[in-house]
Amino acid sequence: TMSGAYRRIIRIEHIRNDRWHKQYVIHQEDFQKRLGMNTEKFLYHGCSAVAADSIIKDYFNRSLSEENGTKYGCGVYFSYSASNSHVYSIPKNHGERCMFYARVLVGKSILGNANMKVCPSDYHTTTDGEDIYVTYHDTQAYAQYLIHYE
Repeated sequence: TMSGAYRRIIRIEHIRNDRWHKQYVIHQEDFQKRLGMNTEKFLYHGCSAVAADSIIKDYFNRSLSEENGTKYGCGVYFSYSASNSHVYSIPKNHGERCMFYARVLVGKSILGNANMKVCPSDYHTTTDGEDIYVTYHDTQAYAQYLIHYE
């Protein structure tokens, strides 16, 4: 979903964080039980290499959300489109970028706005209505893969 925006994929890392994965699965089972359906989506999240290292160790941290904007809410942003996430993928000195391909529990979603610090009751994510989802719980998404590209 990123035609012409990159020259080559350097490598794809499979992320292994057992503690995070266990918490994600518990969250997923809770969503399944309460909603009666699977609401997991595979979405992209672009960031700097420094942020990627932090995410791998300490999950997606919504307290850092204001670093890249809050147009649809003050949470962690994910997109169906790698092109949207590419904008937030800050290159290293030699041009290498990174982007997560993540498992995200979207649950029930509502149109978001910049004033939303949390999701309204009975909703789990905010959205732009098309491509972007914003999560508000740190284990609501699991970074399955980290893609390194230039």
